[in-house]
Amino acid sequence: MSEDHYHKKTLAILVGGGPAPGINGVIRSVTIEAINSGLNVIGIYDGFEYLSKGDSSHTTELRIEDVSRIHYSGGSILHTSRVNPAKSREMLDATIKALTQLSVDYLVTIGGDDTATSAHKIDELAAGQIQVAHVPKTIDNDLPLPGNMPTFGYQTARDFGFHIVQSLMVDASTTRRWYYVVTMGRKAGHLALGIGKAAGATLTIIGEEFRDTTVSFETICDILEASIIKRMAQGSNYGIAVLAEGIITRIDSEELKNHPYVNLEKDLHGNIRLSEIDIGRITKDEVRRRLRERGLNVTIVNKDIGYELRCAAPIPYDCEYTQDLGYAAVRYLLTGNSGAIVTVDKGQLIPIQFKDIINSDGRINTREVDVDSDSYQVARKYMIRLEKSDFDELKNVARLALIGNMKTEEFIEKYKYLTDDPPVKYKTEHVKENHEHAKNKNKK
Repeated sequence: MSEDHYHKKTLAILVGGGPAPGINGVIRSVTIEAINSGLNVIGIYDGFEYLSKGDSSHTTELRIEDVSRIHYSGGSILHTSRVNPAKSREMLDATIKALTQLSVDYLVTIGGDDTATSAHKIDELAAGQIQVAHVPKTIDNDLPLPGNMPTFGYQTARDFGFHIVQSLMVDASTTRRWYYVVTMGRKAGHLALGIGKAAGATLTIIGEEFRDTTVSFETICDILEASIIKRMAQGSNYGIAVLAEGIITRIDSEELKNHPYVNLEKDLHGNIRLSEIDIGRITKDEVRRRLRERGLNVTIVNKDIGYELRCAAPIPYDCEYTQDLGYAAVRYLLTGNSGAIVTVDKGQLIPIQFKDIINSDGRINTREVDVDSDSYQVARKYMIRLEKSDFDELKNVARLALIGNMKTEEFIEKYKYLTDDPPVKYKTEHVKENHEHAKNKNKK
């Protein structure tokens, strides 16, 4: 290397957390702008995996010719890792030591809330030595960016999910069956709702619609079962329900523990592993059991979509968006700034300081779907779900009950509560207490 190379300042790039479409676009944009600004650029492989052990050998020099066309492709040329050095001071110290060995002056991290937390800690501990900027990514779209801007990767994931659901809808109508499609989104239902609304799914269920209430597993199945009955009343015995995986975190775990169709795994401390519960399969099994008991034969297929979306080739929106974000990260650092999440709103760079967005738990607050928004209400209007108007006329209720092989009074008793906001049936005192808390909170 030339002597001039060693006099230049160095910018390092690393990727943490799960993949999202557009990562390579950020790497490309950061690299090109940094080099054009007179910096050396190094890519760090596998996120914080090796840095957190004090190992600085897993790196590569990035040149413009290396990255000029990588924004078309999914995945990450630098790979990624979920290792979080913020979990211990030893790992953080080792990370800073490794970055120092690499003569890093500027660090751009690409990732979700865990990676942002690590970047925040590095910024605090290496103040004045390493300047840090973070580019937020997640297909869940659950980070509170200004102007309600999406996180990069979300629009591509939604696009690919839309085409999958669109294809399944054709299959459902052709074979006269139902699909229960579960999407990623443990903390928020943006991806499920975005896919379901765009594809015109029969219904979409997200955790936010239950507000802050603990919900019964029976309620989830009641919504699905009632939609099948209402759809049959309209002359169609097929459909698609999109479920956000985060629903499982809203369900009363005590009820799940005793449910015959749920095989609960526990960790070493005896806690239920919610992440191991297949919400698509258990709702399918329960709804089919109910329908069969009343002489209704409905084919239901459960399908998870998530990993298929994370490394999809980015659509033009994310190709353009990541170019803005990468450029903004470099300009933010080179103007003497540090310690922020870089966002773009209405074409303008909007840096958000770590301290203003990371809560006392060391994580970024989650942006949930606003179920009081016009956009969500429009989505609900086009779903096939029981509404208050379905119970206005007794003859209409009687017809729905007849199709469901139920008595009219039984149908009303079983399903009318689904028209409440939030729809909660009191199965346990634990659920009832949470419901009352949510009602009181919503009145304030």
